[in-house]
Amino acid sequence: MVVAEASYLVGTFLGAAAEADFFTMLQSDRFRVEQLVAEDVVRITDLVQRYSDLPLGGTDASVVAAAERLGFDEVALDHRHFTVVRPSHVDAFTLLP
Repeated sequence: MVVAEASYLVGTFLGAAAEADFFTMLQSDRFRVEQLVAEDVVRITDLVQRYSDLPLGGTDASVVAAAERLGFDEVALDHRHFTVVRPSHVDAFTLLP
């Protein structure tokens, strides 16, 4: 979900060449695209409903779900949402710039 949203934003604001560069970058060994699993979709649903007042969208909720499943406690995304969301596996995420 994050790749789709990022691709859309890069293409919209920076153009097709930048979007192609984004996909080239994802092919490098520096990145791993994590696929969602069924349990992630259940957790995404819970998070979107629980934090509907933010609103927390599906893409941000997918980051929380994947981070919980993988045991990650650091995320590099939207500080506005991630300072409010409480993950199930740690007290809070460490937010990277």
